[in-house]
Amino acid sequence: MAYDSGNRWSDNRSTAQRSAAQGSTVRTAMPEVGIDAGLREYMLRVYNYMAGGLALTGAIAYFAAASGFTVGLVHSGMMWLVVLAPLAIVLFLSFGIQTMSLGAAQAAFWAYAGLMGLFLSTLFLVYTHASIAQTFFVTAATFLAMSLYGYTTRSDLTRLGSFLFMGLIGIIIASVVGLFMNSPALQFAISIAGVIVFTGLTAWDTQRIKEMYWEGDGSVVAGKKAIMGALRLYLDFVNLFIMLLRLMGSQRN
Repeated sequence: MAYDSGNRWSDNRSTAQRSAAQGSTVRTAMPEVGIDAGLREYMLRVYNYMAGGLALTGAIAYFAAASGFTVGLVHSGMMWLVVLAPLAIVLFLSFGIQTMSLGAAQAAFWAYAGLMGLFLSTLFLVYTHASIAQTFFVTAATFLAMSLYGYTTRSDLTRLGSFLFMGLIGIIIASVVGLFMNSPALQFAISIAGVIVFTGLTAWDTQRIKEMYWEGDGSVVAGKKAIMGALRLYLDFVNLFIMLLRLMGSQRN
Protein backbone atom coordinates (compact mmCIF):
# COMPACT_ATOMS: atom_id res chain seq x y z
CA MET A 1 0.00 0.00 0.00
CA ALA A 2 2.80 2.36 0.83
CA TYR A 3 4.91 3.70 -1.98
CA ASP A 4 8.45 3.85 -0.66
CA SER A 5 9.86 5.19 -3.91
CA GLY A 6 7.94 8.36 -3.20
CA ASN A 7 10.29 9.01 -0.28
CA ARG A 8 13.05 9.84 -2.73
CA TRP A 9 10.79 12.40 -4.37
CA SER A 10 10.01 13.84 -0.93
CA ASP A 11 13.71 13.92 -0.05
CA ASN A 12 14.48 15.90 -3.22
CA ARG A 13 11.78 18.39 -2.35
CA SER A 14 12.99 18.75 1.24
CA THR A 15 16.62 19.18 0.16
CA ALA A 16 15.70 21.90 -2.30
CA GLN A 17 13.63 23.71 0.28
CA ARG A 18 16.42 23.57 2.87
CA SER A 19 18.92 24.95 0.34
CA ALA A 20 16.58 27.77 -0.54
CA ALA A 21 16.04 28.59 3.12
CA GLN A 22 19.77 28.77 3.75
CA GLY A 23 20.30 31.03 0.76
CA SER A 24 17.73 33.59 1.80
CA THR A 25 15.75 34.45 4.91
CA VAL A 26 13.21 36.59 3.06
CA ARG A 27 10.15 35.02 1.47
CA THR A 28 8.04 36.86 -0.99
CA ALA A 29 4.32 36.37 -1.36
CA MET A 30 4.50 35.39 -5.04
CA PRO A 31 6.36 32.03 -4.63
CA GLU A 32 4.03 31.02 -1.79
CA VAL A 33 1.00 31.74 -3.94
CA GLY A 34 2.51 29.67 -6.76
CA ILE A 35 3.25 26.75 -4.44
CA ASP A 36 -0.26 26.82 -2.96
CA ALA A 37 -1.84 26.90 -6.42
CA GLY A 38 0.38 24.05 -7.61
CA LEU A 39 -0.39 21.99 -4.52
CA ARG A 40 -4.13 22.45 -4.97
CA GLU A 41 -3.87 21.43 -8.62
CA TYR A 42 -1.81 18.38 -7.67
CA MET A 43 -4.21 17.25 -4.92
CA LEU A 44 -7.19 17.83 -7.22
CA ARG A 45 -5.52 15.56 -9.77
CA VAL A 46 -5.06 12.89 -7.10
CA TYR A 47 -8.72 13.07 -6.06
CA ASN A 48 -9.90 13.07 -9.68
CA TYR A 49 -7.95 9.88 -10.39
CA MET A 50 -9.32 8.29 -7.26
CA ALA A 51 -12.92 9.33 -7.96
CA GLY A 52 -12.64 8.10 -11.54
CA GLY A 53 -11.26 4.77 -10.33
CA LEU A 54 -14.10 4.37 -7.83
CA ALA A 55 -16.68 5.25 -10.48
CA LEU A 56 -15.24 2.65 -12.86
CA THR A 57 -15.12 0.05 -10.09
CA GLY A 58 -18.71 0.73 -9.05
CA ALA A 59 -20.07 0.64 -12.60
CA ILE A 60 -18.35 -2.65 -13.44
CA ALA A 61 -19.37 -4.19 -10.11
CA TYR A 62 -23.02 -3.30 -10.59
CA PHE A 63 -23.38 -4.35 -14.21
CA ALA A 64 -21.36 -7.55 -13.72
CA ALA A 65 -23.67 -8.61 -10.90
CA ALA A 66 -26.87 -7.46 -12.63
CA SER A 67 -26.04 -9.28 -15.87
CA GLY A 68 -25.23 -12.57 -14.11
CA PHE A 69 -21.60 -12.40 -15.21
CA THR A 70 -20.41 -12.57 -11.59
CA VAL A 71 -22.30 -15.79 -10.92
CA GLY A 72 -20.75 -17.38 -14.00
CA LEU A 73 -17.34 -16.08 -12.97
CA VAL A 74 -17.59 -17.64 -9.53
CA HIS A 75 -18.77 -21.00 -10.86
CA SER A 76 -16.11 -21.06 -13.56
CA GLY A 77 -13.32 -21.06 -11.02
CA MET A 78 -11.78 -17.91 -12.56
CA MET A 79 -12.40 -15.93 -9.38
CA TRP A 80 -8.89 -16.62 -8.14
CA LEU A 81 -7.52 -14.79 -11.18
CA VAL A 82 -9.73 -11.80 -10.39
CA VAL A 83 -8.53 -11.87 -6.78
CA LEU A 84 -4.81 -12.15 -7.55
CA ALA A 85 -4.56 -9.92 -10.64
CA PRO A 86 -5.19 -6.63 -8.74
CA LEU A 87 -2.48 -7.55 -6.24
CA ALA A 88 -0.06 -8.14 -9.11
CA ILE A 89 -0.91 -4.73 -10.59
CA VAL A 90 -0.34 -2.97 -7.26
CA LEU A 91 3.09 -4.60 -6.95
CA PHE A 92 3.84 -3.74 -10.58
CA LEU A 93 3.01 -0.08 -10.00
CA SER A 94 4.76 0.16 -6.64
CA PHE A 95 8.07 -1.25 -7.84
CA GLY A 96 8.03 -0.14 -11.47
CA ILE A 97 6.43 3.30 -11.47
CA GLN A 98 9.72 5.16 -11.94
CA THR A 99 10.74 3.22 -15.03
CA MET A 100 7.39 3.01 -16.83
CA SER A 101 5.85 5.76 -18.91
CA LEU A 102 3.04 7.93 -17.59
CA GLY A 103 0.65 6.34 -20.07
CA ALA A 104 1.55 2.85 -18.87
CA ALA A 105 1.04 3.91 -15.25
CA GLN A 106 -2.39 5.34 -16.10
CA ALA A 107 -3.36 2.17 -17.97
CA ALA A 108 -2.28 0.02 -15.01
CA PHE A 109 -4.35 2.15 -12.63
CA TRP A 110 -7.50 1.89 -14.74
CA ALA A 111 -6.96 -1.85 -15.23
CA TYR A 112 -6.67 -2.24 -11.48
CA ALA A 113 -9.91 -0.30 -10.89
CA GLY A 114 -11.71 -2.42 -13.48
CA LEU A 115 -10.54 -5.73 -12.00
CA MET A 116 -11.53 -4.54 -8.54
CA GLY A 117 -14.99 -3.94 -9.96
CA LEU A 118 -15.24 -7.61 -10.90
CA PHE A 119 -13.98 -8.63 -7.47
CA LEU A 120 -16.40 -6.34 -5.61
CA SER A 121 -19.32 -7.44 -7.77
CA THR A 122 -19.57 -10.47 -5.48
CA LEU A 123 -20.82 -8.13 -2.75
CA PHE A 124 -24.06 -7.70 -4.70
CA LEU A 125 -24.63 -11.44 -4.35
CA VAL A 126 -24.31 -11.27 -0.57
CA TYR A 127 -25.72 -7.90 0.51
CA THR A 128 -28.85 -5.98 -0.43
CA HIS A 129 -28.54 -3.05 -2.81
CA ALA A 130 -29.96 -0.69 -0.18
CA SER A 131 -27.37 -1.61 2.43
CA ILE A 132 -24.54 -1.31 -0.11
CA ALA A 133 -25.71 2.19 -1.06
CA GLN A 134 -26.12 3.21 2.58
CA THR A 135 -22.65 1.94 3.47
CA PHE A 136 -21.15 3.72 0.48
CA PHE A 137 -22.46 7.10 1.65
CA VAL A 138 -21.26 6.48 5.22
CA THR A 139 -17.85 5.53 3.84
CA ALA A 140 -17.73 8.62 1.63
CA ALA A 141 -18.59 10.93 4.53
CA THR A 142 -15.98 9.32 6.79
CA PHE A 143 -13.34 9.40 4.07
CA LEU A 144 -13.94 13.05 3.23
CA ALA A 145 -13.74 14.09 6.88
CA MET A 146 -10.50 12.20 7.54
CA SER A 147 -8.87 13.20 4.26
CA LEU A 148 -9.69 16.85 4.97
CA TYR A 149 -8.16 16.47 8.42
CA GLY A 150 -5.01 14.92 6.97
CA TYR A 151 -4.72 17.74 4.45
CA THR A 152 -5.25 20.63 6.87
CA THR A 153 -3.73 19.44 10.15
CA ARG A 154 -0.39 20.85 11.27
CA SER A 155 0.26 17.79 13.43
CA ASP A 156 2.83 15.27 12.23
CA LEU A 157 1.00 11.97 11.73
CA THR A 158 4.17 9.90 11.27
CA ARG A 159 3.84 8.12 14.61
CA LEU A 160 0.18 7.45 13.93
CA GLY A 161 1.15 5.91 10.59
CA SER A 162 3.59 3.50 12.26
CA PHE A 163 0.90 2.39 14.71
CA LEU A 164 -1.68 1.98 11.94
CA PHE A 165 0.73 -0.05 9.83
CA MET A 166 1.21 -2.46 12.74
CA GLY A 167 -2.57 -2.68 13.03
CA LEU A 168 -2.82 -3.43 9.31
CA ILE A 169 -0.35 -6.31 9.67
CA GLY A 170 -2.43 -7.63 12.54
CA ILE A 171 -5.60 -7.47 10.44
CA ILE A 172 -3.94 -9.39 7.61
CA ILE A 173 -2.73 -12.12 9.98
CA ALA A 174 -6.13 -12.34 11.68
CA SER A 175 -7.86 -12.53 8.29
CA VAL A 176 -5.66 -15.46 7.26
CA VAL A 177 -6.49 -17.21 10.54
CA GLY A 178 -10.16 -16.45 9.91
CA LEU A 179 -10.03 -18.46 6.69
CA PHE A 180 -9.57 -21.58 8.79
CA MET A 181 -11.87 -20.61 11.65
CA ASN A 182 -15.59 -20.00 11.23
CA SER A 183 -15.72 -17.50 14.08
CA PRO A 184 -18.27 -14.66 13.88
CA ALA A 185 -16.61 -13.03 16.91
CA LEU A 186 -13.25 -12.96 15.13
CA GLN A 187 -14.77 -11.53 11.96
CA PHE A 188 -16.53 -8.85 14.00
CA ALA A 189 -13.28 -7.92 15.75
CA ILE A 190 -11.45 -7.76 12.40
CA SER A 191 -14.13 -5.47 10.99
CA ILE A 192 -14.00 -3.10 13.97
CA ALA A 193 -10.20 -2.98 13.83
CA GLY A 194 -10.33 -2.48 10.07
CA VAL A 195 -12.63 0.52 10.36
CA ILE A 196 -10.28 2.13 12.88
CA VAL A 197 -7.13 1.38 10.88
CA PHE A 198 -8.38 2.48 7.47
CA THR A 199 -10.03 5.60 8.88
CA GLY A 200 -6.68 6.60 10.35
CA LEU A 201 -4.77 5.61 7.22
CA THR A 202 -6.95 7.95 5.17
CA ALA A 203 -5.67 10.94 7.16
CA TRP A 204 -2.08 9.67 7.23
CA ASP A 205 -1.93 8.88 3.51
CA THR A 206 -3.43 12.26 2.64
CA GLN A 207 -0.73 14.02 4.61
CA ARG A 208 2.02 11.93 3.01
CA ILE A 209 0.63 12.55 -0.47
CA LYS A 210 0.55 16.28 0.25
CA GLU A 211 4.17 16.19 1.47
CA MET A 212 5.29 14.41 -1.71
CA TYR A 213 4.39 17.47 -3.75
CA TRP A 214 7.29 19.54 -5.03
CA GLU A 215 6.78 22.56 -7.23
CA GLY A 216 9.88 21.67 -9.26
CA ASP A 217 8.50 18.37 -10.55
CA GLY A 218 7.99 17.92 -14.26
CA SER A 219 4.64 16.91 -15.67
CA VAL A 220 5.55 13.22 -15.93
CA VAL A 221 6.85 12.93 -12.36
CA ALA A 222 3.89 14.90 -11.00
CA GLY A 223 1.52 12.66 -12.96
CA LYS A 224 3.09 9.50 -11.55
CA LYS A 225 2.90 10.89 -8.03
CA ALA A 226 -0.78 11.68 -8.55
CA ILE A 227 -1.47 8.13 -9.73
CA MET A 228 0.27 6.54 -6.76
CA GLY A 229 -1.44 8.93 -4.38
CA ALA A 230 -4.81 8.12 -5.92
CA LEU A 231 -4.09 4.40 -5.62
CA ARG A 232 -3.33 4.69 -1.92
CA LEU A 233 -6.48 6.69 -1.20
CA TYR A 234 -8.49 4.32 -3.39
CA LEU A 235 -7.29 1.38 -1.31
CA ASP A 236 -8.16 3.19 1.92
CA PHE A 237 -11.67 3.93 0.65
CA VAL A 238 -12.39 0.43 -0.65
CA ASN A 239 -11.08 -1.33 2.44
CA LEU A 240 -13.00 1.02 4.73
CA PHE A 241 -16.13 0.35 2.67
CA ILE A 242 -15.72 -3.43 2.96
CA MET A 243 -15.14 -3.29 6.72
CA LEU A 244 -18.17 -1.05 7.25
CA LEU A 245 -20.30 -3.25 5.01
CA ARG A 246 -19.46 -6.27 7.16
CA LEU A 247 -20.75 -4.33 10.17
CA MET A 248 -23.70 -2.47 8.63
CA GLY A 249 -24.72 -4.54 5.63
CA SER A 250 -27.95 -6.52 5.43
CA GLN A 251 -27.44 -9.86 3.76
CA ARG A 252 -29.76 -11.12 1.03
CA ASN A 253 -32.15 -13.94 1.84
